[in-house]
Amino acid sequence: MMESNEQTFKPKKSVALSGVAAGNTSLSTVGKNGNDLHYRGYDILELADQASFEEVAYLLIYGELPVKSVLDSYQSSLKAKRTLPTALKDVLRQLPKTSHPMDVMRTAVSVLGSLEPEPAKPTVEQTQKIIDRLIASLGSALLYWYHFAYNGKEVDVVTDDDTIGGHFLHVLHGNAPNQSWIRAMQISLNLYAEHEFNASTFTARVIAGTGSDVYSAIAGAIGALRGPKHGGANEVAFEIQSSYASANEAEEDIRKRLANKEVIIGFGHPVYVTADPRNVIIKQVAKKLSDEVQDTTLYEIAERLEEVMWAEKKCFLI
Repeated sequence: MMESNEQTFKPKKSVALSGVAAGNTSLSTVGKNGNDLHYRGYDILELADQASFEEVAYLLIYGELPVKSVLDSYQSSLKAKRTLPTALKDVLRQLPKTSHPMDVMRTAVSVLGSLEPEPAKPTVEQTQKIIDRLIASLGSALLYWYHFAYNGKEVDVVTDDDTIGGHFLHVLHGNAPNQSWIRAMQISLNLYAEHEFNASTFTARVIAGTGSDVYSAIAGAIGALRGPKHGGANEVAFEIQSSYASANEAEEDIRKRLANKEVIIGFGHPVYVTADPRNVIIKQVAKKLSDEVQDTTLYEIAERLEEVMWAEKKCFLI
């Protein structure tokens, strides 16, 4: 682990329930030094690039980084859990094209909870297996719906890809993805795997705390994550960036919006007081992919917006 930074930072302005103790967790710490994120004591700057998503998932769920033999076994077990029950496919085919992808996943979790219910008094191990099942199959469910809703096609969601990221890209595009795309997916999944007591995690914890089943907790968490003030902020930020034809146009418009005191979704954070540590990592990934496809327009727009917001002393949120 990296040495801790002893520098002190001015706390953020109190909003909503900030500052109210919600509980204890050994899973993750956010912003203790102003701009850091750790999973079970491991710095995200080390994990994001050096570990696979399956290693990070195992770390979070089972408490330690797996040795190679354990990782191989875990990957094999996840691959076997990618299939979808026929009854779930029937439901997914009924969902309209206008459905939001988060709604599709929320529905898939609820249906699986009925088809493969949690035992009345589950052990920790049984709950862990359900979580593994959801990790392995949610991408399959989303893409099965997507291809049917948009193309009228029932796709095979079983692939031989070793990773969750590779499997998702393979089913999405219909062919095996290149390594740089898989790497980008792995890094992104690692960056978003855990974030202490954020809104969706807190929602899941409240639901689980009532004695409800894990499926209900995850379905509720997906609902919270969907909101534009949480995970949905990424979607809004992408829509904003995609609306501009050039970096110059983006800068001109954002400066006008700042002058009008508008809130710019995608910037600022209630915990990090200097910067989001995930930004520097995903920015490198975005630059590499932009260069590969020889189209850097969107990257240049995002970078210009970041420069403008930094000048306004805002924290960049990925």
